[in-house]
Amino acid sequence: MKVGDFARYRNTGTVGKVLEVADRPEGQWVLLDTYGLYYEASTLDPAQESEYKAKVQDETTLERQLEQVERLKEAISEAERNIGRITIGGS
Repeated sequence: MKVGDFARYRNTGTVGKVLEVADRPEGQWVLLDTYGLYYEASTLDPAQESEYKAKVQDETTLERQLEQVERLKEAISEAERNIGRITIGGS
């Protein structure tokens, strides 16, 4: 595995681009861009760029969904505050 390759972490399916390969006394470690974490090289499998792009797209979609949820929470809070201002019969 070398810098620029794509790799998949077996345990979670995380796919990332290799940013660094470090040889240490305890073994070879690979830094993936996905979460900025080092993974032991023996726990990684080669991946295709298309898998990486699909994961990045999924994460972007999830991020957008979370942003929408936050906006909805804010709108609900605002509506709840406004309910307290409404009087019966419009007076």
